[in-house]
Amino acid sequence: MEKIEKLVKFVVEQFAEHKDKIEYKTNETENAVELTVLLEEADMGKVIGKQGKIAKALRTLVKASTPRDSKKYLIEIKEKA
Repeated sequence: MEKIEKLVKFVVEQFAEHKDKIEYKTNETENAVELTVLLEEADMGKVIGKQGKIAKALRTLVKASTPRDSKKYLIEIKEKA
């Protein structure tokens, strides 16, 4: 399912200023793929958007582009520690 991961990277990089410092971690379980996006503090608000609208739209895009018979994708956006 590399296409979904490419979609997430494309959308996140449209809003983030520090594109070179973004990290993506994938954790695959039995019936889901958890994709964690780790951002700099300065990029958090830009990628999540006001009231989480961009993050919600990203999750909607991922859900719509995931085939029915494949694993469910869970997108999590976190600040780098």
